Amino acid sequence: MGNNKSCPGQECSSRFLPAEQAEVNRLFDALSSEKLGSSASPRSFSLQALKARDHVGDALPPEMVTRLFEGMRRVDGSGKAKGPSERVSQEQFTASMSHLLKGTAEEKSLVILNMISASGGPVKARDVHKFTEDLVGSVVHVLSYRRQLRGWSQKPPPGSPSRVQVLAAQLCSEMRLQGKCPALLLGPQWLDRDCDQAVLEDWVFRAHHVATFLSLVIHQGFLLLRSSLKLATLVPERQVDPQREFASVLDVLSVIYVNSHLPQERRLSWRLLFATELHGNSFAQLCGRIAHGGPCLVLLEDSDGHVFGGFASCSWEVKPQFQGDDRCFLFSVSPRMAVYTCTGYNDHYMYLNQGQQTIPNGLGMGGQHGYFGLWIDVDFGKGHSKAKPTCTTYGSPQLSAQEDFQFQKMEVWAVGEAPKAESVRKTRSILDIDPEARALLEASGRGRHSEGLREVPDEP
Repeated sequence: MGNNKSCPGQECSSRFLPAEQAEVNRLFDALSSEKLGSSASPRSFSLQALKARDHVGDALPPEMVTRLFEGMRRVDGSGKAKGPSERVSQEQFTASMSHLLKGTAEEKSLVILNMISASGGPVKARDVHKFTEDLVGSVVHVLSYRRQLRGWSQKPPPGSPSRVQVLAAQLCSEMRLQGKCPALLLGPQWLDRDCDQAVLEDWVFRAHHVATFLSLVIHQGFLLLRSSLKLATLVPERQVDPQREFASVLDVLSVIYVNSHLPQERRLSWRLLFATELHGNSFAQLCGRIAHGGPCLVLLEDSDGHVFGGFASCSWEVKPQFQGDDRCFLFSVSPRMAVYTCTGYNDHYMYLNQGQQTIPNGLGMGGQHGYFGLWIDVDFGKGHSKAKPTCTTYGSPQLSAQEDFQFQKMEVWAVGEAPKAESVRKTRSILDIDPEARALLEASGRGRHSEGLREVPDEP
């Protein structure tokens, strides 16, 4: 770790398939086609050429284009010791693309260090933090510019903290600085700490979003080797009834972050099952729309602006027992992005019940009755998140601003392909799902007007 050597241009070229290398060469030829004076090398390009409208142009923020150029011109692509040039040669360009798109954590960290530091030496944690904010901001910028948001909003709802800053803070929390606890956010006391290449290499290895975002910026910003970018698994397709306008509490960055923690087969699309904005503040509506709907994400925004939720790894069922498995997790989006996975302490992953007199009625994830990591009460609009010090099932802290909270916004998104039985689920009412509710209706002397007008649904 921390080795400043980089591979020679020919060795880096061999990492690309022949068709890929040809595409890299074509891009370099286009960038180096500007008219040059007699003293300049014909096989190199300048920062101005990279920023030109017929190349990167406005696809990336100017500060990120400059960072990328500085990173490339400081890479030793020839294998010989020499200082940085004022232009980027073909060897440097090929080596940089190889490092960023196909390289090891060590090679990526070398380019990142060059993108941050003019000397290639240690940098301060605050400089890494600023670089990370620029990188995350560039992801949003280029996805919007290339019209690849896939239905999601570029910005969070008005009044919400900048998700660029929130995600950048989460990524920087993965840096291991001497004396710093893992996953601890970088407070003012850490910003002046030195970060050498060994620290950056370890960071890139563990904070996988850094490498992913750098690849995205190259693929979409330079329009290079886009066929190798699995954008569909990075940004899921947003599926909402096109006849009804709906503004989610999530933006594209928070979606990318949460989606990256889902099982691989669940990352291609999110389908809206329930939203208070569209379906009202009703626990019965919630149960009727999410039961037997497949794996899903439950999302809340409390009255203090905290955004958090949980991933249910299997279909919800209305019953007085815990359900789910160890693929479930809790998460926070604002004011901090974090995911909390199962601890193995117990199997209280999911709970959904209503109409009972002796046990709690509501939706819960983690912990125990009366002390859930996330709880939505049957008295809709109220809930709690209890953790002293952490939730036993997920190891999560208190997710809401107040232990007992109120909310007005709730969303449930089914993730991945719809379950085969969904067509059956759509024919079932809450009275089919909850036998006690049906019995209560019949005891009051009122029958179901729809009885006899539809086929009796099969039991799940």
